[in-house]
Amino acid sequence: MTRPLEGRNALITGASQGLGLAIARAYVEAGANVMTCARDISAIPASMNAHAADVSKPEDVKRLVERALKEFPQLHILVNNAGIYGPMGAIEDVSWDDWVRVIEINLLGSVLMCRAVLPHFKKHRYGKIIQLSGGGATKPLPRISAYAASKSAIIRFAETLSEEVSVDHIDVNSVAPGALNTRLLAEVLTAGPEKVGREYYDRALKQQSDGGDPLAEGAALSVFLGSAASDGITGKILSAVWDPWETLPAHRNELQESDVYTLRRIVPKDRGLKWE
Repeated sequence: MTRPLEGRNALITGASQGLGLAIARAYVEAGANVMTCARDISAIPASMNAHAADVSKPEDVKRLVERALKEFPQLHILVNNAGIYGPMGAIEDVSWDDWVRVIEINLLGSVLMCRAVLPHFKKHRYGKIIQLSGGGATKPLPRISAYAASKSAIIRFAETLSEEVSVDHIDVNSVAPGALNTRLLAEVLTAGPEKVGREYYDRALKQQSDGGDPLAEGAALSVFLGSAASDGITGKILSAVWDPWETLPAHRNELQESDVYTLRRIVPKDRGLKWE
């Protein structure tokens, strides 16, 4: 299918630049009717139906979703992309207000958006929630602790929510889009090795030089997860770059009966260790 989102209506947060804007464009190309939001919408093309909103503010979220439900007879897809890196440096040195702000946007903002759309999804007994994640969800990120904590928390929330709403045919999945050369990378380079650590800074320099992973990969996975082809695939965190997500419909039942593509604790026997 060349337009797998034909006739579907989507709300995409954090769509003013980078991956969010790439997803919005991919959705339009895939046939979706799109409403976007960001705190600053000046860079969003007029065709993207943009509205200013701060997802960490309940009143903004309420107003945004109410507007979407007035414009669309049915909302099918929510893409939670809005997010920030936040303060960089040792936890005892960074601004506490800035640290908390990351949790408010990355974690609480995504939860607020879910709370706002779920009554509508449940009424229609269908919906797609796509949560953007990142490297901070699956491995430690020293000196970028707020981002790492927020992304880890939102993945577990998505896994939990997927079980709560599966009876209503609502799929909730998370996307790890890869190492992207976006404003987040620029923030790491601006912070410098004294704040993010020499090893992480050098990796960022190499990523900048190599070009990073294509935005199109994360956008394509987001299109797949918003389409009917992914119906019944839920509670997973998928890598746009490394996982063979295009083949998952052929393994749907087996996938949903396993803990493949989920966050789980590793115990000694998982690594062949025979500890008492």
